[in-house]
Amino acid sequence: MRAALYRATGPAREVLRVEEIKRPEPGPGEVLVRVRASGVNPTDWKARSGATPRPIDGFQIPHHDGAGVVEAVGPGVDQARVGERVWVWYAASGRPWGTAAEWTVVPSPQAVALPDGCSFELGASLGVPALTAHRCLFADGPVAGKTVLVAGGAGAVGHYAIELAKRAGARVVTTVSSPEKAALAAKAGADLVLYYREEDVVERLKAFGPTVDRVIEVALGANLALDLAVSGPATVVVTYAAEAENPVLPVRACMTANVTLRFVLLYGVPRAALDEAVADVSAALHAGDLTELPVHRFGLDEVASAQDAVEAGAVGKVIVVP
Repeated sequence: MRAALYRATGPAREVLRVEEIKRPEPGPGEVLVRVRASGVNPTDWKARSGATPRPIDGFQIPHHDGAGVVEAVGPGVDQARVGERVWVWYAASGRPWGTAAEWTVVPSPQAVALPDGCSFELGASLGVPALTAHRCLFADGPVAGKTVLVAGGAGAVGHYAIELAKRAGARVVTTVSSPEKAALAAKAGADLVLYYREEDVVERLKAFGPTVDRVIEVALGANLALDLAVSGPATVVVTYAAEAENPVLPVRACMTANVTLRFVLLYGVPRAALDEAVADVSAALHAGDLTELPVHRFGLDEVASAQDAVEAGAVGKVIVVP
């Protein structure tokens, strides 16, 4: 099969290659998926670049997320899964078989049924972003009737945080930096969209509600002062992204607000919580409550450009089509 891979970390155009390698075969409890779309996330280019290095056993095919069709199953897996449309998550976690290839092999629970009405691009967009959004929203309990602030509502995690929060009965406010992003956040269902570069966000938020209950934060250092200004004793600020420089924590201000800070990295989330997230995301998908962001498509030979586009902050979802 043709696969994009790297044998050492470094710049995309120096270490990523497309090669012919032997197609993997599914082992016990595994399924073989013909990949129709491979989703690219920041975690993928960070691992490849060496910013967040992980062990490489000979080679690494990148990208955790994808979608396609089950073509074969290993021992212990129901043969009825053959031919099933699926979305794939965690494909490259501790394994060489990421989704930037014509085929991938994953444990059967990591290939989840994709409804016929959903595109492969949507399926490949879930995984890391939707599961991260779910953990950020629900690690501290239900959000029904609560106010959720999503920083960066046009990003992939922000997009699914808005949609999952609305599905769960929350009021959702989001901050964006451009009219293009505002349109995406509004389309996702946000009740209030704020331009943080042009508006008094704190004043608008306090008019919407005196405090927020959950903050889904993409830039803790840049936004913590704002978050604390609209927080109260019941507020949980959840951050899922690391900035280039570690923020200085204003301890007294955090104490004054009585705020709770939570940090989320998907790889450390307990398996039971991951399974719950997968089930909830799947239910939302089958109900039609999750939607696509604008898609930027790249061929397999353009995988370096695809990863560079994500690193540069492309608005929408970058997809590699093997």
